[in-house]
Amino acid sequence: MYLQLTPRELTFRDEVRAFLSSSVPRDIREKMLNDGRLSKEDIVRWQRILNVKGWAVPHWPVEWGGTNWTAVERYIFREEMQAFPAPPPLDFAVDMIGPVLIAHGSDEQKRQFLPRIANLDDWWCQGFSEPGAGSDLAALKTAARRDGDEYVLNGQKIWTTMAHYADWMFCLVRTARGEKKQNGISFLLVNMKSEGITVRPIITMEGDHEVNEVFFDDVRVPAANLVGEQDRGWDYAKFLLSNERATIARVGVSKARIRRIKELAASEYCMGRPMIENRRFREKLAAVEVELKALEMTQLRLVAGEEGNGRTGSSDATASLLKIKGAEIQQATTELLVELAGHFAMPFIDNESQELVGDCWNGPFVTPEWAARAAPTYFHWRKMSIYGGSDEIQRNVLARGIFGR
Repeated sequence: MYLQLTPRELTFRDEVRAFLSSSVPRDIREKMLNDGRLSKEDIVRWQRILNVKGWAVPHWPVEWGGTNWTAVERYIFREEMQAFPAPPPLDFAVDMIGPVLIAHGSDEQKRQFLPRIANLDDWWCQGFSEPGAGSDLAALKTAARRDGDEYVLNGQKIWTTMAHYADWMFCLVRTARGEKKQNGISFLLVNMKSEGITVRPIITMEGDHEVNEVFFDDVRVPAANLVGEQDRGWDYAKFLLSNERATIARVGVSKARIRRIKELAASEYCMGRPMIENRRFREKLAAVEVELKALEMTQLRLVAGEEGNGRTGSSDATASLLKIKGAEIQQATTELLVELAGHFAMPFIDNESQELVGDCWNGPFVTPEWAARAAPTYFHWRKMSIYGGSDEIQRNVLARGIFGR
């Protein structure tokens, strides 16, 4: 295979770049360049711009708004979005529940939800992790009891990203107990406005409110909201998680951050010289770039394989590899930003954190915004080693793929 774009693909890349340059709102791009936090309104606004263009869900079938692009064109689009940078689509909706509904949902579920996902009319969250059932997801205990035409839910989910924004949750629940804990799990769509649902915030160490606890107390869910067959939810969850891990490498995000680090290192001084001339800093930066190039080549080989055999997605082992290395590289780039900010990274509290601490901070704001966000961004992305299946779990998947059971 040739890891090189064809003239047609280069033309497509230029078209994507031109669209991004003319269509991404300036305030949203500025937030992303400075590792600022996007609001719900920011993400919805951008998703609807994409939907008007017809590029909101390019990997879906054409009948549901897809583009019929090749695997390489989808890769180019994703990487250019990340590198510009532009906000990614809401992955819980577009990359997770959307493909599950297309593959396993009823016709009524497809008609009801897919157009609204493409336009981000509904905000979705993921109800998988529980206390005691994170990496060991199959140990989940949230129960759903069938009562006529409804299920009755009781239990708790945790680390539920953006549940405080959500209109809907796709949720794994236990509907039976079998010899294997993976059996007897079902996949339900839960309206977050239902009576009996309580959402409590969890403030993470960087000071953000992104994740939540969600409690279910006799929540009634129509049986029509069951996806696929009862007790086969584990199969649908594996399908969803494989897609999640395959898109988690975010090569374009790391490229954009390295470009930003180089720009900043040329203007920030240490001992009278720009940081970009500091030998130790340059060595660390070069090491991350080498790792990133290797990851990009691995992802391109995966894309080329999809192009050749017509399949989408990736094997469990390849998805695990992309997840582990992608997370390590993204974390390494945030470490470089903290090193670049030096002592300015910690004592500063930016406007978002000011809202959380209230009157507890009365000091002057003396550093540029990028330096203020360096430490919170560093702490924020520690989570990548855990979510989407912890790195330890992914290494077990790789080991089974290489050595067998």
